[in-house]
Amino acid sequence: MYKATDWKDHVTEFPNRRTLVENPDGTVDVVKAQGELIQQGTPQSATNFNNIENGMVDAHLALGLLLNYARQNSWEIERGTANLTNGEIFPFNNSIKTISLKKEFGSKDYIVLTEIIGAVGNAGGIEISDKLVNGFKIAFNGSAKSAVVNYTVLGGYLK
Repeated sequence: MYKATDWKDHVTEFPNRRTLVENPDGTVDVVKAQGELIQQGTPQSATNFNNIENGMVDAHLALGLLLNYARQNSWEIERGTANLTNGEIFPFNNSIKTISLKKEFGSKDYIVLTEIIGAVGNAGGIEISDKLVNGFKIAFNGSAKSAVVNYTVLGGYLK
């Protein structure tokens, strides 16, 4: 948790006054002659500046967590099952199918989770392509004649 630093100005009786002191070698030094100290200022030190930096980092991390929480709570979730069939002989495959979403997601920034629950042959992996706000395409890339795939769509945008 950020602990604020109570910054104080360094205040003297004559803040801009200086005196000249002549040295034996003929040079002159300029020395502060500010008079009486009225208020001791807060040191401009690494400790105090790092406290500011750490506070900014804490605030940005907290904001990021809050935005992630809000985004996850606003996600739309849609589940369904796709029956995919392949009429080609391996290595060719025409199992691609278009899935229409029941509700538009508002953006193409959604995630599709898939699970093969049945297949006649080797279904291989599942490929999601051509994502739109109202649908996507799904296919398997193996040599199976057919596959049944459960899908879960997570996504949406802040409401």
